[in-house]
Amino acid sequence: MTILEEISKQLHDSINQFEVTARPVNIGHVISVGDGIARVGGLSRVMYNELLEFANGSMGIALNLEEEEVGTIILGEYKDIEEGGLVKATGRIIEVPVGAGLIGRVVDALGRPVDGKGPVRTTQSRPIERIAPGVIAREPVNTPVQTGIVTVDSMFAIGRGQRELIIGDRQTGKTAIAIDTIINQKGKDLICIYVAIGQKRTQVAQVVATLERHGALEHTVVVVASASEPAPMLYIAPYAGCAMGEEFMEQGRDALIIYDDLSKHAWAYRQVSLLLRRPPGREAYPGDIFYLHSRLLERAAKLNPEHGGGSLTALPIVETQANDVTAYIPTNVISITDGQLYLEPDLFYAGIRPALNVGISVSRVGGNAQSRAMRRVAGKLKLDMGQFRELQAFAQYGTELDAATQSQIDRGLRITEVLKQPQYEPLPLEDQVIILYAVTAGYMDQVPVAKVKEAEADLLRWMRQFHPGIGKAIAESKDFSKETEEALKGALQTYLQR
Repeated sequence: MTILEEISKQLHDSINQFEVTARPVNIGHVISVGDGIARVGGLSRVMYNELLEFANGSMGIALNLEEEEVGTIILGEYKDIEEGGLVKATGRIIEVPVGAGLIGRVVDALGRPVDGKGPVRTTQSRPIERIAPGVIAREPVNTPVQTGIVTVDSMFAIGRGQRELIIGDRQTGKTAIAIDTIINQKGKDLICIYVAIGQKRTQVAQVVATLERHGALEHTVVVVASASEPAPMLYIAPYAGCAMGEEFMEQGRDALIIYDDLSKHAWAYRQVSLLLRRPPGREAYPGDIFYLHSRLLERAAKLNPEHGGGSLTALPIVETQANDVTAYIPTNVISITDGQLYLEPDLFYAGIRPALNVGISVSRVGGNAQSRAMRRVAGKLKLDMGQFRELQAFAQYGTELDAATQSQIDRGLRITEVLKQPQYEPLPLEDQVIILYAVTAGYMDQVPVAKVKEAEADLLRWMRQFHPGIGKAIAESKDFSKETEEALKGALQTYLQR
């Protein structure tokens, strides 16, 4: 057989063996486009939240499934999408990359890196939306998240699996509480996810630089949907961050997620909904605005050992206008969460920082999430501080006070000074217990109010130098036993004599 005959036979065999594998593709066309919204016709069997691919390579999400057309929000550039252009359904629900490869990285709402450190090394992905764990899969919140902030850890303890709202006007220190909590997890077993929604890029860059400076980026994922990005990116950002946190939770690990902030998230969703012609309700928000946040925050949970034993703790942030906590979005989120930390501008400007209002702030998990040491030392602190605020307001009228009332006011002033704390300086549990015991048991009653912070720093330094065993015992046992208390009393008396 000649070479030509051999080639001819091979070609003949190849042609006979060739099979056409037809694959159906769901294709539609753009009816109209504008403001980040596209109306697409001709798509059959499309799913809610399905990814759609436009002719220019941009992706969209099917959000309105109507009889004749599909309302789609476009993720990315939409100016070169034209009417009549082809749209392809991908058959995939919108998902983001997840896993340990994201730790230490700054990514956008689709999980794409924006920190210039190369691609994210992970092969796993998860849908951004999923049903929250059921009642059977959960267990009661009983393990503390140590924020390092004395006011929070002593009076409004946050537990792993809890949802604690941080609420207040702009520039009152909401983000500062969240960042301090992240910094305090350095060297511990809690992975943090910080979701920046609708913030200026310079602001996000400052947060990332702060975390890097304090060595906290090593256990943190930063998800950014900045103010310059389209509203659909702001809408999906918290769900993307939550999916990343759920991956750690289902591996049996503990994660903390901060949504900064959900007011801007609600604004973005309102914008998208109005452009999709959904009927407006109160304050022009769509009717499902409550469901928007409830389905997100319900995903925070503490799983029982049969389901892995992991946890996802949520710290949503909501901005109020002129101290109005009765507005629509604040009341919605307050009703969903397990408590709130309310930051008051008047306290902030008076130099009491963190500016937590003891009356309105609450943790509905409370002492269940506190370590035994903190519970023993700070059990009555919230009640005492509430009474002090009332007495202080009463004393402003110039009324003559009896010795017991004056003593209570003097003690309250010293406790207020102890509860003041500089930013980026979280305190470990043992230091918090020592200083709270010293001030509540009256060991600092003779210190002038103006010198309390100075005396606090000096006392903690002296305790670390001469009585390190006391702090070590509290840190290891998380308890404040009678023996430890007696040893601390002796040490404090020696310090006062000095």
